[in-house]
Amino acid sequence: MLQNETAKLTARVTILLYLAVLATLVVTTFYPAPVEGVSVTLMLSVKLVPLLAFAVPVFRGHNRGYIWMAFVVIFYFTQAVVSAWLSEGAPGPVMLTALTFLLFVSAMIHLKVNRPSAG
Repeated sequence: MLQNETAKLTARVTILLYLAVLATLVVTTFYPAPVEGVSVTLMLSVKLVPLLAFAVPVFRGHNRGYIWMAFVVIFYFTQAVVSAWLSEGAPGPVMLTALTFLLFVSAMIHLKVNRPSAG
């Protein structure tokens, strides 16, 4: 439940970043080229299912869902940083690094401004 106008704004930003991370994961599956010998369906499932589990809480602005999503996003961030380093700055991993970082930060800001009022 969104507590105030600032929470509504941070929820919208988080949703936008969530969708951007999902889109980037899909694009990086196909660009520059799909990995040969690996099922594209399997790759997309492994990449997307952990994040798609948080679609309902993210779109509804539920604080517990944001908290758990933030834990999962840390793994995506770590993988993106390693990929960016190993690829010497390829655009896909660098973009994913930035987006996962921003998603984590926006979720944390949302949790800060969306605290239930006491009493």
